[in-house]
Amino acid sequence: MLQALVDADNVAPARVQPVLDLLDGRAEVSIVASGRPEALALLRWPATAELLPHQGWQRADVALAEAYRPGAGPLLLITGDGDFGLLAQRHGGPVLVVSGAPSGRLRDAGLVVDPAVDGLAPIVAWLAAVRA
Repeated sequence: MLQALVDADNVAPARVQPVLDLLDGRAEVSIVASGRPEALALLRWPATAELLPHQGWQRADVALAEAYRPGAGPLLLITGDGDFGLLAQRHGGPVLVVSGAPSGRLRDAGLVVDPAVDGLAPIVAWLAAVRA
């Protein structure tokens, strides 16, 4: 199962929405998103997405970290926050980071794609490679 963790406070909706649209309707995808309620409200979420509204320093990050399930399946991180770098580096399966401004730690963890610059083709190719 593809696990997607979305930091709605950290990545612009214009970068997140195309990825959500790409994932919508796919079987075997678990999407968990956290952030300020206002940030979450800016996006059209797949019906199966789990939304965790949180405000305040690091609360959204903690909620996403708690939602993370270790394993060998593919992990899609939509964030630029370096706090997720260690999680990505230790994940047992393939990792894709979607971000407009990823931290160095995230760049070191795996493939980084910016849909606003790179388009969706690299994400589609990654999903096909991991069969998600």
